[in-house]
Amino acid sequence: MPAKNFQWWHALAILIAANLVSALPVGYAGDKVFYNSFQLPSIAPADWVFAPMWLFLNITSLIALYRVANLPASKTRSYFLISEALGWILFAIFTTVYFLMKSPILGAIDTVLGLLIAIYSVALARTIDRNAAICICLRLAWLCLASYVSAWVALNNPDQLFSTSSFFMR
Repeated sequence: MPAKNFQWWHALAILIAANLVSALPVGYAGDKVFYNSFQLPSIAPADWVFAPMWLFLNITSLIALYRVANLPASKTRSYFLISEALGWILFAIFTTVYFLMKSPILGAIDTVLGLLIAIYSVALARTIDRNAAICICLRLAWLCLASYVSAWVALNNPDQLFSTSSFFMR
């Protein structure tokens, strides 16, 4: 059996680094007051749902990454690894653009980009590792909801960074 280049501790390092970067702007609890100050769509999750959901999705994403990273080198594998790296960057910077910069517009852009990357990752993974694709599908499903909610929030609430009022209140 060939040696695995991507070990469990690589996944743990990614999880810790991304979550530390994510937590730096506002702490692990986020800025619940900021989120709850917005008009939210009726299907918006409660603020307490985000941390456990993202922990679960991060773990399933790392399982997919572990599986694909240990496959033989190929163009598809390389594109998948790049796609997932971009997804982790977007995850890590979300709290900065949304909470610290107080920008629902940038938060929505970050979330929709994350959705597009998840779609791309699933498309790539399904051709080389079906189980990895299933793991990424969980994140994709959550990001469908999150993209709707974040776009709705961006359109229906002011953005402090861009000094805009609600799109629908103009």
